[in-house]
Amino acid sequence: MKCVVAMTGSSGAVYGARLLEVLDGEKLLVISKTGEAIMREELGKGPEELEKLVAERYDDADLFAPISSGSHHFDAMIIVPCSEGTLAKIANGIADTLITRTAAVALKEGRKLILVPRETPVSAIMLENELKLSRLGIIILPANPGFYHSPQGIGDLVDFVVGKILDQLGQHHHLFRRWVGKAVGPA
Repeated sequence: MKCVVAMTGSSGAVYGARLLEVLDGEKLLVISKTGEAIMREELGKGPEELEKLVAERYDDADLFAPISSGSHHFDAMIIVPCSEGTLAKIANGIADTLITRTAAVALKEGRKLILVPRETPVSAIMLENELKLSRLGIIILPANPGFYHSPQGIGDLVDFVVGKILDQLGQHHHLFRRWVGKAVGPA
């Protein structure tokens, strides 16, 4: 599988970095300028440290990069974290960066597109944009970790969200213990 992973200017750079560590197949990376700044702030490292995990890294300003064309094949695009500004641009057909242009390509070519917003709370406008995209077949996967797997630390919470992304891509993993249900007695 060939995936484009994009990281935008929302808190949660750890999700994108962890996804790059565990995602199988060929990985292509794009990080927005604000995404780079947030990565340095939150992770204490720059995008150059992620380059060893990917086949290619493109500049978000490079609208001539191969992934900006529908004739360049990739299987899926994951934007993690996805800022609500990026999500709004995608919802309204604004393709003014490599990230938003590549998302537009994924949409028009019928390729899997997964957006991982992390904002909270959300406004009615944000919800409307997410609903609009969901109705178009885009997967909206908020960075909301579960707790039924008894997380022992932040890494377990991150792995839960990353595992949910991998589930959407059909990649087998053991990042968290799956829900198996429990017998429920009388109330």
